[in-house]
Amino acid sequence: MSSEAQSTKHSARQQNRVVFLMYHELEIPGRALCHSEAGYSRYVVKETQFRSQIHWLQEVGWHGLSAGDALAFALRNDCEPSSVAVTFDDGCESDLISAAPILKEAGCNATFYITVRFLGQRGHMKQTQLRELAALGFEIGCHSMTHAYLTDLDDRGLQREISEAKAELEEIIGKQVEHFSCPGGRCDARVIQVARHAGYRSVANSRVRQNGPATDSFDLGRIAILRGTELQAFQEICRAEGLWKIQAGNRLRGAAKQVLGNSLYDRGRAFLLR
Repeated sequence: MSSEAQSTKHSARQQNRVVFLMYHELEIPGRALCHSEAGYSRYVVKETQFRSQIHWLQEVGWHGLSAGDALAFALRNDCEPSSVAVTFDDGCESDLISAAPILKEAGCNATFYITVRFLGQRGHMKQTQLRELAALGFEIGCHSMTHAYLTDLDDRGLQREISEAKAELEEIIGKQVEHFSCPGGRCDARVIQVARHAGYRSVANSRVRQNGPATDSFDLGRIAILRGTELQAFQEICRAEGLWKIQAGNRLRGAAKQVLGNSLYDRGRAFLLR
């Protein structure tokens, strides 16, 4: 194979790899956040910050996709170059009143993973608002029933958090729910088995990496966009540049979680972030 052909083949493989961006709540001026803890607020992106990020995608001609779009098109040979998947966790009200209009204006799609029992709670969407979000054409995924760490649960708990949550969401929106994201990124073989049996087509975690044609759809990595993610850093994430820095930090946190366990790790993290 000629060097030119090899370069073209390598370029095509790169184009078929997609970064999945993970957002949570957007901070809207004059509006209280769902929670005030430092560990939560570091995942809250300002509305102006999000708008700048999506505007950049639009300006440079990048495509914002849902998880389903990415699996159907962008991770196959017929993908559009320069695409990212945009995902939100939890089901905050800012999904509808802030993120959705910004995305629509830029011609971007997204997947909103909903925690079922959060619906109607302070700062989160009501069922009517969730139906409105779905009616706008955005993809609705599931983020469990109660946001429990799935790797801590027994078989009955996994059924409730994964299978029963799917059924409730489908009843609320009147559409199939085919994609699942794991609270806190906690995932193992038991979680994947239950998700497959429930009829999901994908499971997303918090592994920092690009997803490509060879990626298992039940092992989709995502990269959290944080409050402190500046525009230049956001651009680098979209291009999958320097991901090793984020991966290194995640490996340290992952080791701490294994040693301490989820509960003790969370208490220690909350103390350090105060």
